[in-house]
Amino acid sequence: MNNSISSVLKASAIKFGTSGARGLVEQFTDKVYSAFTVASLIVMREQGAVDRLAIGMDRRPSSPGMAATCSTAAWAHRAGIKVVSYGILPSPALQADGVPAIMITGIHITFDRNGIKFYRPEGEVTKADEQAIMNVAAELPALGVIERAPESDLANRRYLARYVEWFPGQPLAGKRIGVYQHSVAGRDLNVQVLEALGAEAVVLGRSEPSVPVDTEAVSEGDRALGRAWAAKHQLDALFTTDGDGDRPLMADEHSSWLRGDIVGLLCARKLGIQALAVPVSCNAVIEVCGVFDNVQQTRIGSPYILEEMAQLAEKYECVAGFEANGDFMLGTAVESDGRYLAALPTRDALLPALTLLVAAAEHGIPVSSMVDGLPGRFTASDRLKEIPTEISRARLAKWMSAPAKLQEDLRMPAAIVRLDTTDDLRATLDNGDIVHLRSSGNAPEFPCYVESGTAIKADNLLLARIGVLEQL
Repeated sequence: MNNSISSVLKASAIKFGTSGARGLVEQFTDKVYSAFTVASLIVMREQGAVDRLAIGMDRRPSSPGMAATCSTAAWAHRAGIKVVSYGILPSPALQADGVPAIMITGIHITFDRNGIKFYRPEGEVTKADEQAIMNVAAELPALGVIERAPESDLANRRYLARYVEWFPGQPLAGKRIGVYQHSVAGRDLNVQVLEALGAEAVVLGRSEPSVPVDTEAVSEGDRALGRAWAAKHQLDALFTTDGDGDRPLMADEHSSWLRGDIVGLLCARKLGIQALAVPVSCNAVIEVCGVFDNVQQTRIGSPYILEEMAQLAEKYECVAGFEANGDFMLGTAVESDGRYLAALPTRDALLPALTLLVAAAEHGIPVSSMVDGLPGRFTASDRLKEIPTEISRARLAKWMSAPAKLQEDLRMPAAIVRLDTTDDLRATLDNGDIVHLRSSGNAPEFPCYVESGTAIKADNLLLARIGVLEQL
C-alpha cells in the first residue's frame, strides 16, 4: 500500500477551501491528520528553520483527539521539535505566537465536520503553500502512542494584551456589551478583553452543544435572540464570533446585526488604512466611499486577500484586508499617539469589533450612528444547505456559458448587464442590483450574495433568489 503523504491526502477526499482543509469527521483519520501535519512541517522547513509548532483547537468533540494526533505526528516526523498545545483558543490568538501553527477547527459548520488551518510564522499559508502541502511525496512516519503536548495559556494572554495595550484607559467604561458566547472557542477571552477595556460584559447564550453561528447568514433564531436580549438588558451593543473566533458578528443598540464588510470598512477608516484588499463579495460602498487610496478586489478566501495585501504593501505604508464576514487582516503595523499595533495578517474578529465600539464611545454616539454618512448600498446573503459541490459547480458552469439561461432560471428582476467571474458568478443588473452565486469550498452549500439600494430591497432580492434556487 502506498504510504506517501500525497497519496494519503489525495485518497482522503479532504480538500482545501476558502480557509483551511475541511471534511466530515469520519474522513479525518489519524493517518490523514498525520499526513497534513508532516506535510506542513516539510513545507515550512523549506521556507526556513522550524524548531517549534503551536497547536490550537475549537470546542468540537472531535478536536482534542485530532490535536493529539497532530502533536504525535510532529514528534514522529522530527525528534527534538517543541510542540506547544494552546488548547481551546481563537484562531488569531494562535497566530499571534509567531511560529508555525496548526488550528483544529471546523469554523461555523456543524460538529459532524471538522478541519485544519495552517500558519506560517508571519501569517496564514498561501494557495501555493496549500498546493505544496498536498504534493509532499515523503513517506508518512509511524505514529506510535498518540498523546497531546503540554498545554499553555500564553497565546491567549498575548492576544488579550495586544488589545488592552492598543486601547488604553478603559475606553468602554459605562458601556453594557452583550457577549453571545454559544460554543465559540474564545468565549471567555471575549469577556475578559471587554471587561479590561472597562465595559460591563453581559454573558448570554452559553452552550456546550454546537451552535453553528454563520456570520454571513444570521439565522432568524439568532435575530430573535438579539432582539430579546437587547430589550431585556438595555445593551449598547451585542458581540459574538463564529466557532473559531476569527469572524465577528455585532449588533447595535437596537439589536440590528451589522454586515461584516461595513464593520471592516469602519475599522479600516479609523485605523487610517491607505490600501485595502477585499473579495468581490464585499459591498461596493468600500470602493465608492472615497476613504481609501486603493481598493483591490480578489477571489473569496483569506489566501487570495493576503497575496494581494503583500503586493499593496510594496507601495503603501498602511495595508489591510477583510472579507464580507468582517474578519480583519492587518497587513502592516499601525501607530497612533505613541501606541503600536503589530501586523496580524490573519483573520481576526476582535480588532474590527473593538475598534467600532471604542470609536462610538469616543464620539459619544450609539453604534448605529457609526454608519451615518456612508453611501446607501446594502447587502444580504444566505445559502442553500446540503447541496453537493458538484451540483453547484455544474449549475454555475451552465450559467457562465449561457447568461440568458441565468436570467431565466433565477427570474432576475432586471436585465443582466455585466458578468464578473473573478469568483464564480457575479451578475450586475441594469437597475444597479447585484446577485453573486458561488460554490462553497468549505461545505456542501450554495451561497448567494446580493446588493441593492436599500436594506428592504436587498432582503427581498435575496429571498426571491433563494426561493428560485430551492426549486431548481
